[in-house]
Amino acid sequence: MNTLSFDESPLRSFGPFSLVIGGLLIGLGTLGVFAPGLMSLGTVLFFSWLLIFAGVLWAIHTYRYDSRSVMAWLKPVLLLAVGGLMLVYPVTGVATLGLLLAIYLLMDSVSSFALAQSIHPAKGWGWMAFNGVISALLAALFLVGWPATSIWLVGVYVSISLIFDGWALVTIGWVLRKGMKN
Repeated sequence: MNTLSFDESPLRSFGPFSLVIGGLLIGLGTLGVFAPGLMSLGTVLFFSWLLIFAGVLWAIHTYRYDSRSVMAWLKPVLLLAVGGLMLVYPVTGVATLGLLLAIYLLMDSVSSFALAQSIHPAKGWGWMAFNGVISALLAALFLVGWPATSIWLVGVYVSISLIFDGWALVTIGWVLRKGMKN
């Protein structure tokens, strides 16, 4: 019997730490489901600080390597300005993230439908088309009530993602931990 082989070395890094982190992600995601507005604001604040940090790094790079070019300063200034505005106006930042998520989901929907069509009638094309339908429905949820619905939808989406990430880590950590004992 021909079995597939794979490199098991990345799996060795999973263990008790994966179980703990997975549990924390599940807890954080669950909290976010019950307080989606808080999760949305936390997401925007985290994202705004990432933009500010990236802007500082780009500014340092631009200062060291191309400080005389006005165009070279455009990116760090934009990163700092957008990050700063999102920090000062977090509710508007949530609405902006909601719109960006809707655009992403629409693009994901179109690409899923295109991929489903290109692989039809092979196995799996239906799942890809189903993914396209779900992405289109999620985008529509954002767009129907935008910007008002963004305050809770961003938090719910991020929370659900955290819960699934946490369960993936817990499952992998548990299976590997059980396998190591045998």
